[in-house]
Amino acid sequence: MFVRIVKLGFEEKHIETFVANFHKNKRAIRNFKGCEFLELYRDKNNTNVFFTYSYWQSETDLENYRHSDLFKSIWAVTKPMFNMKPEAWSVDKLETLE
Repeated sequence: MFVRIVKLGFEEKHIETFVANFHKNKRAIRNFKGCEFLELYRDKNNTNVFFTYSYWQSETDLENYRHSDLFKSIWAVTKPMFNMKPEAWSVDKLETLE
């Protein structure tokens, strides 16, 4: 399993639309084959910056999602709203403390 972290920055006028679109699609993303966890975060200081955290069983599962009709439809709505280039990291989760 690995974690995918994506940083997204939006024009202020598009934030409500982005959040609504995320809420509309979050269950479909979370239920996509290989996705085990999904969260959305908002930066406390730069409130136009958001992060998605998702856990994936394999890189193939993530790539299948990224090439899916679901992702393409979400991206078509999201991409025009950016005010910065998105950044993404794939990291291996080494340890969790609860």
